[in-house]
Amino acid sequence: MQISTTTRHCELHPEIREFVERRLEKLQRFARDVREVHLVLTAEKHRHAAEITVRLKHHEIVSREESTDARAAIDRAASQLEGQLRRFKERRLERRRSAANGARPGGAAEADGGEAAAED
Repeated sequence: MQISTTTRHCELHPEIREFVERRLEKLQRFARDVREVHLVLTAEKHRHAAEITVRLKHHEIVSREESTDARAAIDRAASQLEGQLRRFKERRLERRRSAANGARPGGAAEADGGEAAAED
């Protein structure tokens, strides 16, 4: 997994860079196909905005957060991203389970044959 950072109107201290790398390495738990993680940190007057983009094999997930502290903005954006990845992983597993049980990928069970016979 490649982690890249971009800062706008500020500089990223080495301790915050280490924090970012440790925090974003945890995203591997939710998706093994993480290709790239890109953090954009923007400072405007007293507020810091963090935008994290995660590129998966066939998807791209983005989270944005603002705070008065850069570390807090990054932490909140990473937490939001973990929630999104957790839901995405659950959808992937649910699709796999429904396909293994013989149900349609859309979630509908195969009850069409019984309904057609009852209507005649």
